[in-house]
Amino acid sequence: MSNNTMQEENLLYAGFYGCIMVLGFPLNAVSLWILCRRHSLKSPSSVFMVNLALSDLLLTVSLPLRVYYHATGTWPFGNVACVATRMLFENNLRSSFIFITLISVDRLLAVVFPLRSQRVRTASNAWKTAALIWVLLTIVNIPDSVKLFGKLSDVAPCFTIAAPNPTKCIIEVVFILSLLLVNIVSTVLVTQTLCKLDNSKIIKNRVNVMILFLMTIIMFSVFFLPLAIAHLLPGKLWVKPLACLACANCCVDPLLYYFSLDGFWKRDRPAREVS
Repeated sequence: MSNNTMQEENLLYAGFYGCIMVLGFPLNAVSLWILCRRHSLKSPSSVFMVNLALSDLLLTVSLPLRVYYHATGTWPFGNVACVATRMLFENNLRSSFIFITLISVDRLLAVVFPLRSQRVRTASNAWKTAALIWVLLTIVNIPDSVKLFGKLSDVAPCFTIAAPNPTKCIIEVVFILSLLLVNIVSTVLVTQTLCKLDNSKIIKNRVNVMILFLMTIIMFSVFFLPLAIAHLLPGKLWVKPLACLACANCCVDPLLYYFSLDGFWKRDRPAREVS
């Protein structure tokens, strides 16, 4: 690949990451403010969404460094900033597909098992689950950060370091496929339940309920799974463009908040039992 072609490609990446930054930061900042201010964090879904929005916001904060790197071809920010930037990206992907799945499972329990799940579906349990996820992600990041830091040098700039080992990539693909299966099963069960319910008394907007579940499946299929599979392919030609695409998930997540918390689960009993 010629130098001119590489420069044009890097400028394209810089523009793409710049667009994600410009859109993603205000969308997630506003979403986080709305979730904390108006939904009072009394439902499991709102707790998981706050954590998802926080993860997306942290990712967008790190994007200016990526934009600078692709625009100039240099990395003057040091190894610590490189490790932090890359770990925020990895954290965002991992936390995103985990929290999105938890949101789907919470909706499944609310619609299919509304009474039996009341003791499980509490804000306290949701916060404990979210804290456990962040702890586990931090533990996973420690060896990755140490390994990456050891490979960094002036000869091998920040974003040219090879991907994780194949075994770890296979584990991640299997994990994503497992969570995708959970989302598909949740969608099927919720669909069956909604078909049996009286729409006028139980569910006010059946279409929006289904959009939420379909969006989760599409996000897994478009943003998360392709990048994980690309790490297993020889040559890694698709890793960089698919990483850009995966990064764009932070601009789509606010739609999940809208379809999930805009009053689409209105039941005859108090809203706190189903939201």
